[in-house]
This record gives sequence, structure tokens and C-alpha cells, in this order.
Amino acid sequence: MGGLEASDSLTERLQTLLVALRSRQAIHHAVAAVESEDRSLRWFGAVGDAQTDGVRMRATTPYFIASVDKLFTATAVLKLCERGQIVMDGGMEKYLARSSIEGLHRLHGVDYTSKITIRHLLSHTSGLPDWLVDRPRHDSSMLQRIVEGGDFSMSLDELIDIVRSQLTPHFPPQPLEARRQKVRYSDTNFMLLIAIIEAVTGRQLHEVYAEFFFKPLALKHTWLAGWSKPTETTTEPAQLWVKDKPLEIPLLMRSIRAIYSTVADNLSFMRALIDGTVFENPSTFGSMQRRWNRFGVPLDLASLQLPSWPLEYGLGVMRFEDPLLRFLLHLPHKIVPIYPAPVIGHTGSTGSWLFYCPTLKLMLSGTVDQANAGALPYRLIPKILGIVHRHIEEVRY
Repeated sequence: MGGLEASDSLTERLQTLLVALRSRQAIHHAVAAVESEDRSLRWFGAVGDAQTDGVRMRATTPYFIASVDKLFTATAVLKLCERGQIVMDGGMEKYLARSSIEGLHRLHGVDYTSKITIRHLLSHTSGLPDWLVDRPRHDSSMLQRIVEGGDFSMSLDELIDIVRSQLTPHFPPQPLEARRQKVRYSDTNFMLLIAIIEAVTGRQLHEVYAEFFFKPLALKHTWLAGWSKPTETTTEPAQLWVKDKPLEIPLLMRSIRAIYSTVADNLSFMRALIDGTVFENPSTFGSMQRRWNRFGVPLDLASLQLPSWPLEYGLGVMRFEDPLLRFLLHLPHKIVPIYPAPVIGHTGSTGSWLFYCPTLKLMLSGTVDQANAGALPYRLIPKILGIVHRHIEEVRY
């Protein structure tokens, strides 16, 4: 495979794709990176302004990775499972004070809270509502309140109480051995996992991540907002946007343990995942992919804002392959080719992504830092893969 950095044509094609993405309404900047597993192919690109004062977006600019951080959370949980500190199919009430979670999952008069296991939380099969986008009856969702009302601080206990007192679960925790399981994405699941990590280790999340990831993987430009700092000099993070409005929410970012990182650090983390070096047992990453549950078609307003069909979910990891794109392989793509190979990893609601494509042995990371752009990576990734696949074929023949 030819070295990408020496290929002007491939660089031009990928940069053109980024420029076209930037030209879309309400996207102020974008950053993306592609790297092959054997490091022979590598490209980093950025367009637009990182800040409102005109500072340019660069490939080294850190950004809010949004729900890509679920890969970090899930990996931390699996590492604690390796050490025997967490039992995958054990109830979450074993790790959290009963008084803090009692009545959290009450549906049709039945409290299912004691039935929720670590596996339910990791796989989004708990049925718990999403604290951020699910809407209480006759009220706005938390996301709407954030956009309209601005910044605020919130403890994990307060977040859990909002879920218990204001929101309704969608279905009971699914039978662990059932052939088919209902699955609905919920940020609540992973906030509970963060609480469990902190309870089990007796340390704050940023301290656990520093030990597990940041130090051993040399992620020198990755940190938790309001909790830690990058270990090397790093520029200010890129601005987060809601359409044409800058979104300034440092208190909330600290509350949810938000991670800032760079495309390079994200790729380093993904590399450690796929080669198994982040775990004590290299096969542990395979256990995250042992069972895939496909999300259903969104049927309500909240679910339209969440990952849904045709995505599949394992344990803290997504798999994406759009079956509707396969027929496009038979159509001419003179400008932007499309390659619908499956990818595994995660995305975030701000248009962030971190994926690995086993077919092409490629890692991909990036963002557009635009709230409610969660669906964008699923349109963009097949195009990036198509461009790289075309380059590989040209080099080969």
C-alpha cells in the first residue's frame, strides 16, 4: 500500500471532501484523520475556524469527542472485569448505594432496578430512558434546556434523580440469553457505569483514565474537562456550536466527565483497542463484539436524535454497515466513490467519530463540532472509505 503522505492525488481528494463538508450550512469547521493499521497510509486534514476569533482549525486542535468517550468507559469497565473488580452479569446495585438507585427503573408499577446488570448498561438493553434527550411529559428535554437556558452544574446523583422522577423507562431489562433483545441507546447507562467505575476504584474518573489510558498510551493531548489537563502544551479546544450559536457549557462538561482529545490521540487509542494492548488479555476486545444487537427504526422524537437502525451495538462499541449503500456499488461514482464496508467504533452527537474498518484495515477519526450532527458520520465514512479504496486499487494496478 503506498504511503498516503507522498500521494498528492489522495490528499487532494480527501481534502476536497472536507472542504465540501465545510461548505454545508451550519458547519463551521471539520477535522479528520485516516491511518492504516500498518501505518503505511496516513492523512490528517482540517478546514474552517476553530474559534470565533478566526483561529484556524488544525489537525492538532483538540475537540470534544462526545459519545466517542463510551469506548473509553466500556474499556475501563472491561479492564476492571479482567481484574475481578466488576462482574459483567452482576447487578449494578452491587456497586452503587441502594438508596441512590432505588426506583430508577420503575415501569407499570414494577421496579426493575435490581434486574439491571453491567452487561445491560454496556449494551443499551436496560430500557432506561436517556437523561439528555428523553422528554418529561409536558416539559422540555434536558438538551432543549441546555440549548435555550445555558450552562449549569449537575452531580451524578442529581442526574440519576432526574431519570427516576421525571422520565419513564422504555422496556424492562432484557433477558441476557434471549435470542432477540430490545436495544435503545441511553446516555444514562454510561453515566451509571462512570459512577460504578468511581465506586469500585475509589478514585475519580480522570485518575482512572490517566492510569488505564492517558499515561500508558501516551495520550498527551487528552483530558477530562474541568478535572485534569493535557500532559503536554495543547491549544484551546475547538468551539462547539448549535447551528450558528456558540455553545459554552464548561460546568456541564465537567459534570458529565466530558473528554477533549485530538484525532491523533483517538487513533492511538483505537490502535490499542484493535491490537488488544490496552487490555491485560488481548482477546478482551473480541468479547465486546461477541454479540451485536440491531437498533430498531426510530418511532418517537427522542429516538430520532439517538443512534438507531441500521446500527448495531455490542458492549460499548458500535458496528455500522448501511445495507442500502450496497446497491450503490453498481452505480457510477465519478466524483465521490462510496465503499460500504462495515466499521466498528463509536460516534457522538456533535458529529464526532472513531472507527476501524477491518476490510481495509483503516482507522478513522474526526469531528464537525456541531450539536445534533450525530448522523453525519454515517454519511461521511462510506465516502472516505471509497476514496481510500480507490487509491489502493490505483496503487495496486
